[in-house]
Amino acid sequence: LLYLYTLKINFPTRFTLLRGNHECRHLTEYFTFKRECKPFLLLPSSPFLPHEPIFLTRLHKYSEAVYEKCIESFCALPLGAIVDGRFFCVHGGISPELLKVEDMRRLNRFMEPGSHGLLCDLLWADPYPSFGHESESGAHPALAPGTTFVHNQTRGCSFFYTYEAACQFLERNGLLGIIRGHEAQNDGYTMYRKTPSKKFPSVITIFSAPNYLDVYRNRGAVLKYQNKNITIRQYNSSPHPYWLPNFMDAFTWSLPFVGAKIAEMLLAVLSVCSQEELVDSESDSEDEETKAGPDAAARRQQIKSKIIAVGRMQRVFQLLREEAENATELNVDGPMSDGTPANASGLAFGPNALTVQGIQINRSIHNFTEARHSDILNERLPEFAQTQQTIFPAPSMRVLHTTRSGTPTGGTMPGGLNMEYLIKKTLEEDEEQGSMVERLADSIARVRKAGVLGKPEPLKRHGTA
Repeated sequence: LLYLYTLKINFPTRFTLLRGNHECRHLTEYFTFKRECKPFLLLPSSPFLPHEPIFLTRLHKYSEAVYEKCIESFCALPLGAIVDGRFFCVHGGISPELLKVEDMRRLNRFMEPGSHGLLCDLLWADPYPSFGHESESGAHPALAPGTTFVHNQTRGCSFFYTYEAACQFLERNGLLGIIRGHEAQNDGYTMYRKTPSKKFPSVITIFSAPNYLDVYRNRGAVLKYQNKNITIRQYNSSPHPYWLPNFMDAFTWSLPFVGAKIAEMLLAVLSVCSQEELVDSESDSEDEETKAGPDAAARRQQIKSKIIAVGRMQRVFQLLREEAENATELNVDGPMSDGTPANASGLAFGPNALTVQGIQINRSIHNFTEARHSDILNERLPEFAQTQQTIFPAPSMRVLHTTRSGTPTGGTMPGGLNMEYLIKKTLEEDEEQGSMVERLADSIARVRKAGVLGKPEPLKRHGTA
């Protein structure tokens, strides 16, 4: 963004920026732009942290003041442009409220876009999926002749505009075509049906980001207009350095690995007896327990509880380690907007798609169609409740939806996956799930007083608990 603004400052008459649907407060909070700009406060939310309020600040790049200035600049960006008096350039598309281009001059653009209205449509509208063939039945419902705009269910706001709506707009304004972005394209661009009078594509969609989100496998494209000629230049993606999601630093990312090894070490230290020695000592310990009284029994119970907690912690860190290894920024959850089951393409969707039970989704996406299908929910105008940041940010860049009661949908944890929540839930889980650790803890607690020692078991990489 700063590079683009630098170009605009240095070449004010040769460089023009148009506003898109992401240039607003709502989407910069929903995605990662705000997190990248400003610091956030961390509050202890785990029983393992001190109870006193602790304020920690993590500064990713700049400050909240920089973020607010970015939002202010977004509201100043133009919404459209006329190139050579022939082409109407806009991010999304046209609107039923846009009869003449001059209507945009009367629009107050220095504001946040809402979920409806001309400002929203210019940023969010799309051509109808069967643009130019709306009356034909197929993958999308056929429209009645003369239909110009229908509700955009994919975006959750604005409209789909039809071929007839585009032709009418171009004729009213004496224009040749509409050039827009807003939608990923497999080849980097799409030229839609030509107008009947000028025989030029009524709409051209340009998408310049190759291999979008690192999973789309699409080509990027730019449109070059020179000497009254249009040229489309395509290009492929180039390898880029790996980065951790959500601006996570390597130390934070490595904590689950370190925690898993520490938990394994603790279990190995506590496992000072062989299984045979533990079983043999149980009868002797029961006799000593009767003589020692309730204090000794309580002490043994405390030791047992601590060892059980260590065992459960080891399982938590193992899950977090697996999650860190499969860190991804693409999130999918729930059915598609057309009602198609989310797993129709064989991908892993739903609350487990990016959790520790899931898989690395990039390995399951093989082409542009599957990527678009899996990411379709992220193309909608988001409805979300802002959640408190934690010291262990979730690998997913999306904020989970919650119900009116505050319960996260899909049975997942609030605010995404984080270590505090996993630790808390693991310690609260049914003790039957930790029966093996509980048996070891109980046996060790019983033989502590007897002083029976044995060789510690070797450390294991997995499955120690």
